[in-house]
Amino acid sequence: MAIIVQKYGGSSVADVQKIHRVAEKIVATRSAGHEVVVVVSAMGKTTDQLLALAHQVDASPPRRELDMLLSTGERVTMALLSMAIQKRGVDAISFTGSQSGIITNDRHFDARIIDVRPHRVEDELARGRVVIVAGYQGMSYKREITTLGRGGSDTTALAMAAALGASHAEIYSDVDGVYSADPRTVPQARHLPEVGYDEMLEMATSGAKVLHAKAVEIARRAGIAIRARATFADGRETLVHDRAHDGRVRAVVGQKGLARVHLRREPKAAMRRLRESGVAFRDWRLSEGRVRAIVAADQTPDWPRRREELEREFGAEVEEGLGSLSVVGGDDRTAARLVELIEELGMAADEVAVHPLRVSAIVQQSQVDDAVRACHAALVYPGHE
Repeated sequence: MAIIVQKYGGSSVADVQKIHRVAEKIVATRSAGHEVVVVVSAMGKTTDQLLALAHQVDASPPRRELDMLLSTGERVTMALLSMAIQKRGVDAISFTGSQSGIITNDRHFDARIIDVRPHRVEDELARGRVVIVAGYQGMSYKREITTLGRGGSDTTALAMAAALGASHAEIYSDVDGVYSADPRTVPQARHLPEVGYDEMLEMATSGAKVLHAKAVEIARRAGIAIRARATFADGRETLVHDRAHDGRVRAVVGQKGLARVHLRREPKAAMRRLRESGVAFRDWRLSEGRVRAIVAADQTPDWPRRREELEREFGAEVEEGLGSLSVVGGDDRTAARLVELIEELGMAADEVAVHPLRVSAIVQQSQVDDAVRACHAALVYPGHE
């Protein structure tokens, strides 16, 4: 029997009724003759609610305690889903990240998986059980509970798929795959039936929320195809696999909540501190003995504390309220066209970074949506479906 790894996001398991519907899908997959491992996120907005609760106690909560708190959300989901599957006559068992063999480094809130030892998962599959794994979490080599950062359940699913030798992973959410832009911002965004690993990695790195960048990295390295689907709608999906780029613009991605950090003293030490502090940074440059970094402030739970440390120790100057505009794909003319479009909107094209498959520019956060809509209308190839 083939092993299939399925991941269900928070919107898919937001309430008990949806958990029952997901259980029916899993049972149907098991009845078709597959061994099934399911990775789950916390129900609905649970993680956001727990994070808000922590910030009511402390504006810059300790990361270890955040991990202890936030890891509870997925545990609730895994137990309820296991109950719902067993109610339908199929044997199932739930495991936390540590029980399923997810070993991480010792960073809290944004840990990286360093090994997967799925021995208990394999044993339970051999007994004919469906295995439910709590996503987003693991255990460090110091035996501490850790979490994997936003989108970490995707990472859990792909890491588990690679360790088990699964042929592909199915990622279920409230959208039927990947689009050329966020449909909530660009109603005309095009559904993409297939996307290459490299293109998807650039989209995820730029702020697209359908798949997590670390998960795509694992999939590319292990050669595991990803099928991104809507949980409760049949039909379209996006297949993420090894696909050559065709020179067309594939997507326009906006990201908000960024900050620019100028580190004017001890640049090497400052950069090391920035990396070790757990600040989620997008890009950095070293020029004339100074470091200039773009960081995702809204993804750094203790940002006020980290900002104060950088200002005190390294004379950092911080500019907040920024966003980014990224064009994924295209050719050697794309960067120039992006700058022209931004200037036509009366914006300043700042911090333009050119990568092999992506061009990004920093703009004011309030301008991101307008810039995405304008660039999508002008750059996305009309017939790329």
